[in-house]
Amino acid sequence: MYSGGCFCRAVRYQVEGAPFHETLCHCSICRRTSGAPFVAWASFPRAGFRFTSGSPARIRSSPQACRSFYAACGTPLVFEHDGFPDELDITLCSLDEPESIQPKDHTHVRSKLRWVDPMDGLAQYSQGREP
Repeated sequence: MYSGGCFCRAVRYQVEGAPFHETLCHCSICRRTSGAPFVAWASFPRAGFRFTSGSPARIRSSPQACRSFYAACGTPLVFEHDGFPDELDITLCSLDEPESIQPKDHTHVRSKLRWVDPMDGLAQYSQGREP
């Protein structure tokens, strides 16, 4: 089981299950909603996720996706895509132990900032992962 929450600890969550699709996303929406050059994510089975305290705000960040964050401190927490109803993504740095899950690739690198140069040897995908 993994646990995490927002910066001010008003919103907390727990998630059970094995993480998958551990990535560093360089898409422009992740950059804009986080204020960072990329965001570390991991997917989990939706059935294993629950908020244990607080209520995050939700925003439809694209026609097919919603993001949850805590409005008071601004921490991005969860990404949900309508096309994948059985999974959700959690920001790795909102975990209590973010080093417990290591990213395995970079996605949406065609959108990366020119001054970001991923030299970590991880796989890189122009958009999302190939099926």
